[in-house]
Amino acid sequence: MTIAAMMTGRSGQIHNAKADESVAVAAARLAEQKIGALPVMDGDQVAGIFSERDVIYGLALYGAAMLDKKVGEVMTAPAITVSSDTPILSALSLMTRRRIRHLPVVDGGHLTGFISIGDLVKHRIEKIEAEAAAMRDYIQMA
Repeated sequence: MTIAAMMTGRSGQIHNAKADESVAVAAARLAEQKIGALPVMDGDQVAGIFSERDVIYGLALYGAAMLDKKVGEVMTAPAITVSSDTPILSALSLMTRRRIRHLPVVDGGHLTGFISIGDLVKHRIEKIEAEAAAMRDYIQMA
């Protein structure tokens, strides 16, 4: 199963940040949307990722002055991305190896989705539970 199959039926809005906006504004968006990361856009290209980790590391380095910095100064860049035809298990493996929790989905150079490790694990668990239920049904009918 691919990322595209998992993203079917998801809302089309992808919250993002701009490299020239303040960390305070972007951090407020993270809190308001109850999300852990935002893709940072430069036009229609993904320039990096701004995450809760970036906020914490920045606060440790700069203190309260972190909130006045620009997202582009503290974001994680370049962003590690996947395409919509990437298998889910490959994306999970990539996230585990690189110790990251969010991946922009980029097709043809354009952002088409943004997934978290939680999205992938949830999808994988649902698939395993569906397979187990089908197996139980098959055994009961035999």
